[in-house]
Amino acid sequence: MFWGLNSRKYKSKVSVASAYDSWTEDKLLERLWGEHIHLGYYPKNSRNVDFRQAKVQFVHELVKWSGLNNLPKGSRILDIGCGIGGSSRILSDCYGFNVIGITLSSAQVKRARELTAKGSSCSFEVMDALNLDFKDGEFDGIWSVEAGAHILNKDKFADEMLRTLRPGGYLAVADWNSRDFNLKPPLFYEKIVLKFLLEQWAHPEFISINGFNNILSKSMHSSGEVISENWNFYTNPSWFDSIYEGVRRPNAILNLGPKAIIKSIREIPTILLMHWAFSNGLMQFGVYKCRG
Repeated sequence: MFWGLNSRKYKSKVSVASAYDSWTEDKLLERLWGEHIHLGYYPKNSRNVDFRQAKVQFVHELVKWSGLNNLPKGSRILDIGCGIGGSSRILSDCYGFNVIGITLSSAQVKRARELTAKGSSCSFEVMDALNLDFKDGEFDGIWSVEAGAHILNKDKFADEMLRTLRPGGYLAVADWNSRDFNLKPPLFYEKIVLKFLLEQWAHPEFISINGFNNILSKSMHSSGEVISENWNFYTNPSWFDSIYEGVRRPNAILNLGPKAIIKSIREIPTILLMHWAFSNGLMQFGVYKCRG
């Protein structure tokens, strides 16, 4: 099978960096998804939202829900898994934060710097989320969207985020999670779907919302509460919209040549399976917040 022979199975952080280097350098992902490589937010009373605008809306909704908007201008924010800097620029331009975005991908850092205006209060570095080169309590806010699913050691991921968050600071995390398999184990066909989803986009494993909530709670140095929710309802339209985007903006793919067309078609089965998995509760979109 074509997808099996060309899977992007997780092997180490190097395989994650390599996958994102490739996606960034061929520009297909950016042409289709824009500068925000994450799902969008579709309000309950208005589902007919432009795909790219939904992504911008997602950033604002997570800022508001997490309380990050309570921080004053000039606050230091760490964006873990920053991609090509879309969220970092919104946090900087709209909220006045000083943002440092980090990613394993050198190609993403290069592109993020190209897309960021000179004089902007956000910068980008290649760095491992499990070995942050920052002091304890250095940041007023920690932001991470759809990065944790690429990380095998979830405990270390949580430890590093909360280590670098100052007391009283705000944590805002969003990620792809699995159903809680302790409560409802996966059926045979669900295991096949999960294996396919893991191997296509360089994910080592998916963890449940309750599972990661517990990990964050154990990593906290204060007695504060970790609050989590499932945002499937608000984000799930993104999957079909990401396919429709190729119809709305055909030149985004056609101008990149035949290879890009083939690569875009290659992603459709994974996107459709992602939609099915999130729609049926096998996967869940977890959001998390707490105070340092």
